[in-house]
Amino acid sequence: MDWDPLYGDRAMTPPESDAARRKLHGDARAIFHHALHSSSIPVAFDRRFGTNSVPSQEYDRIYAIALGKAALPMLQALHSRLPSEFAGGVCCAPLLPARGIPGIDYYAGGHPLPNQDSFASAAAALRLLSATNARDFVFFLISGGGSAMFELPLDPQISLEDTRSLYQALVGSGATIAEINTVRKHFSAVKGGRLAAASRAAISSWLVSDVAPRFLDALASGPTLPDSSTVAECREIVHRYHLEERFTPPVRAFFDDPALPETPPLALAPVETLLSSDDLINAAREKASDLGYEVVIDNSCDDWDYGDAARYLLDRFHRLRTGSPRLCLLSGGEVTVRLSHEHGSGGRNQQFTLACALSLAGLDPAAPLVVLSAGSDGIDGNSAAAGASADQTTVERAQALGMDAASALTHFDAYPLFTALGDTLVTGPTHNNLRDLRILLAG
Repeated sequence: MDWDPLYGDRAMTPPESDAARRKLHGDARAIFHHALHSSSIPVAFDRRFGTNSVPSQEYDRIYAIALGKAALPMLQALHSRLPSEFAGGVCCAPLLPARGIPGIDYYAGGHPLPNQDSFASAAAALRLLSATNARDFVFFLISGGGSAMFELPLDPQISLEDTRSLYQALVGSGATIAEINTVRKHFSAVKGGRLAAASRAAISSWLVSDVAPRFLDALASGPTLPDSSTVAECREIVHRYHLEERFTPPVRAFFDDPALPETPPLALAPVETLLSSDDLINAAREKASDLGYEVVIDNSCDDWDYGDAARYLLDRFHRLRTGSPRLCLLSGGEVTVRLSHEHGSGGRNQQFTLACALSLAGLDPAAPLVVLSAGSDGIDGNSAAAGASADQTTVERAQALGMDAASALTHFDAYPLFTALGDTLVTGPTHNNLRDLRILLAG
């Protein structure tokens, strides 16, 4: 028999079905890559940054504080559009630049867990802001991933090790990103509006958002936006997800303290959303339409459990394709995964895709269907992939390699399986973060 490492035993399905399945995988990846490339930060600045965005002559000095996965391209784009140099600034990004901008202090923050540079960058920003005055202007450039990369506990006695333990508990809790960031806001000296509250200068926030538009104050846990959450809500989330059991004693004592303060009241300063998940979805729709698909967008499973989201989207997909045989169903946002203490390698996108693969197994391969789910930041969980794609033959192809898809799902170990099949989507870090994109295709 003729064995193909990507599509298995080709004698098992007709050649035309094999070709159709290959084309669907290729189309899904083309849609994802087009969406990524179209969501360009420099293009977004060209579209939204005008003469009114530049501080007037009444300000003596201009500073910038950039944080998150898109910090480097945001800072570079801003710098190239300003009429003068920065008086100073702080940039906390995933990597240090090969060549920095004069006056900017650079830090390589940790993600998904904070590191020493996460603490150092936040402390440096607070020092800079405390030295500003009313004749200064500060640009805050904020993007997804900033919660972990830029952090400093409100209680100075809490260590980096304690903070990393808190983040590990939150990431694996199954809580939504809005719930996770509510806890982070009340833990942090720079979140929940506290970074902006430390400034004596005029400020403006520019956002590349990886949160739902209605939860903008959850982006990087809202360092410069008024906080809509309360200490009571924070404690309710901690109790509901049994997080106390996973906190270290200093962190547990911090949240139990009856004197835990609310986040500060904050007047809303100018805010501009450069890019959001809507831009990613609209670019994907444009490409899918160009490829001849009828496109339906359904973002209703945002923040759902990955299994519930897989069942919902597949059910909708099957119903829609009865009337639209050449169909593309797009879904933006993020799904949640509740990790056990022992888990393998993968992330929420690969977990979602593997759940879909198990549901698709046994369906007629002569009418191929493909599911792709990937993160716009290029990183899915603790793996080297952005996500993965699957079809009706995924489970069978895994079995032929001696791999059990159901076991991989149970043990949150999807990455080795998709890697062995050649179905991972690897982009490397994209220096952007507009949430995840799920693509379901029928041809």
